[in-house]
Amino acid sequence: MATLQVELVAADRAVWSGEASLVLARTLDGDIGVLPGHQPVLGILVDGSVTIRATDGTIEAAVHGGFFSVSENRVSILAETAELASEIDVQRAERAAARARQSGSQDDLDRAETRIRVASL
Repeated sequence: MATLQVELVAADRAVWSGEASLVLARTLDGDIGVLPGHQPVLGILVDGSVTIRATDGTIEAAVHGGFFSVSENRVSILAETAELASEIDVQRAERAAARARQSGSQDDLDRAETRIRVASL
């Protein structure tokens, strides 16, 4: 069975890498699903979740900005920031969302809400 070689990298660290059967992400052009044999593509990520169906389970991550690249069964997700769902401190994200609502910062609110949503998946 063919698989994808996937790397999820944030500006400050390698977040996850391994083999997967499917990757789902959101780009400026819309949602994209990648299976083995997918045509090459390059996209700009928008804030949201990335789902990776790894050979040993499903990985969920919150990503904010960056790029998404597919070529020869390799998927590279290069995000400004990225956190695995298991790493997200929900209480901290809820406090960040409350601060963003008070300050009126829509970008900060979007990031906090994305983190909360991904942590609950």
